[in-house]
Amino acid sequence: MDFVGIDHLEMYVGNVEEAAKPFCSGLGFRVTGRAGPETGQQGSRSLLLQQGHIRLVLTQALATQHEAADYVALHGDGIKDVALRVTDATAAFHDALRRGGQPVREPRVYEGSHGQLIHATVASPVGDVVHSFIQREAPESDFWPGRFQPVVSAAPENELMVTLDHVALCLMPGTLQATVDAYTRLLGLHQCHEENVETQYGGMNSKVVQDATGRVCFPMMVPMPGKLPGQIDRFLSNHRGPGVQHLAFLCDDILESAQGLRERQFPLLDSPAGYYEAMTARVGQLDEDIEVLRAGNVLVDREGEGYLLQVFTRSVHERRTLFFEIIQRKQARGFGAANVRALYQSVEQEMMRKEKEAARAALLKTGS
Repeated sequence: MDFVGIDHLEMYVGNVEEAAKPFCSGLGFRVTGRAGPETGQQGSRSLLLQQGHIRLVLTQALATQHEAADYVALHGDGIKDVALRVTDATAAFHDALRRGGQPVREPRVYEGSHGQLIHATVASPVGDVVHSFIQREAPESDFWPGRFQPVVSAAPENELMVTLDHVALCLMPGTLQATVDAYTRLLGLHQCHEENVETQYGGMNSKVVQDATGRVCFPMMVPMPGKLPGQIDRFLSNHRGPGVQHLAFLCDDILESAQGLRERQFPLLDSPAGYYEAMTARVGQLDEDIEVLRAGNVLVDREGEGYLLQVFTRSVHERRTLFFEIIQRKQARGFGAANVRALYQSVEQEMMRKEKEAARAALLKTGS
């Protein structure tokens, strides 16, 4: 398929205004559009959030029979649609059906005063996630002709993130290769990476599929057999099935972005113990000062002649499922094998911290 990239993400939520707060106040997004019964969108209302080239639609059900109500009741707030921009949405839809895809919405044309948008949707191989095909024949400023009303909001001088780097998926045990094969068949993606991580407490097996440009990219993870329940097991339990675990946002200057997140009081994961002591031997010379990286909890991994830098947030989701990654790439296209392990260890540390806090609170309550 001829992908332009990921057009937008749609997240089903219980309350759009509340769900927008951490994205806007914490991550630096702004509201640029609204939709609802007043714009012809029946049964739900939506907010369009934007930062750089990243577009996120938050949708709340207004009627119990709307699919967003069922989704939130089962999964909590979560990513429902990873919408893919293509040059021909109708052709992509029928091509996906020929490849064994299941239709969700037939191609439909939305007309506006400056052009049109063509939209069609198929089921993904992962739980309740779907993939829409989006063909744009209208200006970028008109996000969805005839459905969304624009909201005028000035872009900040310094945006924290530029574009979406990848969308990470948690899968049920034993389904990793089948899901890779399904994405290869359905969307014509190819496997480009494999990583198996084992720690003191748990482990995971992961593979990555992407298109030829790398702009459509899905890392996939399953729990490692025979290990204690870990972060992926926790996601699958709290989310009640497979789905989108984290979104990775690409930035130009990760130190500036991490500082911006701290100033906005968005919680970041701590780095694993001893991570920076071994950094110089592991990654060699860097442009950045290691002590500055340490202060910002920035992870680094070398890849050939380049390297990448990453920061992971703590989850602010009610069920502690969805979280975010900020990434800067310096001539590196991989995913930081050592940082995958560091992420896993950091999330484990966070899980243990939460469990200790809950146990301490229970003891205090019992003592009172």
